[in-house]
Amino acid sequence: MTGTLDLVVITGATATGKTGVGIDLARLVGGEVVSADSMMIYRGMDTGTAKPSVSEMQGVPHHLIDVVDPDEAFSVATYQHLAEYTIAGIAGRGLLPILVGGTGLYVRSVVDHYDFAAPGDAAFRAGLLAEARRDGSETLHGRLAAVDPVTAARLHANDQRRIIRALEVHHLTGRPISSFQDRDEHRDSKYRVRMFGLNTAREILYRRIEDRVDQMLAQGLVAEVEQLLARGYARELVSMKGLGYKEIAAFLEGEYSLDEGVDLLKRNTRRFAKRQLTWFRRDQRIRWIDPGEYQGSLAVAEEITKSLKD
Repeated sequence: MTGTLDLVVITGATATGKTGVGIDLARLVGGEVVSADSMMIYRGMDTGTAKPSVSEMQGVPHHLIDVVDPDEAFSVATYQHLAEYTIAGIAGRGLLPILVGGTGLYVRSVVDHYDFAAPGDAAFRAGLLAEARRDGSETLHGRLAAVDPVTAARLHANDQRRIIRALEVHHLTGRPISSFQDRDEHRDSKYRVRMFGLNTAREILYRRIEDRVDQMLAQGLVAEVEQLLARGYARELVSMKGLGYKEIAAFLEGEYSLDEGVDLLKRNTRRFAKRQLTWFRRDQRIRWIDPGEYQGSLAVAEEITKSLKD
């Protein structure tokens, strides 16, 4: 079934320029951006999440950024509810909603309208976190392997945040996350969706990732993490296990040198980008665009605008 509201999605791996393309596209077509990034929801976590600044937004309204504090619970089901409400509001004002981000489950929960049984289960997540602290992340990974071996094989045993997310989805729906990647899930979209993915050659992507990490450090990532720890946000929080935060927090607490932490962050980000692409490449609705073949984000946005007219 195809819905009645238009929705454009810009997704792909980290460091491919999604944010800039989304802003330029919104300015070209008269739209507003809805973030689909599971880290940008947290207040006070700006540098490590590459949130666009007010000047970078160029007057384009951005939604679902700075939604909760780093120690507040936030589920995929909650995101879905907020995103669908926001998209309806944008469309109601006669503008085009543009979903921008690389969190695969966030994108799919909206585009394919996952049927979550509840708006989230904070107690369930808290129990999993307590179990991980007591018995180690490997225990959670074993639980996931029992209910969703496909996802468990894809995730590292220390990837606690995504393991907990996968277990929560199974808890809420009775189904593994991997089942939502089946192509027949596309039939129930509430929207007329046009999906675009940004990707480039691996060596170029990895260079962009290294440049982004270096830029984050130059912009004060270490100080940002230091401030979060000083405010009492523990390393065990889901938010503090995000890329950039867990590596720098470990450095600040003396586990390794800054250079070692930076190298680890770059490696982990490369691996994350690979997982993102594995997820999205299964979706045949996505038209892939190599931003390296265009002169900047505006040119990519212009190409997308042409496609929307086809």
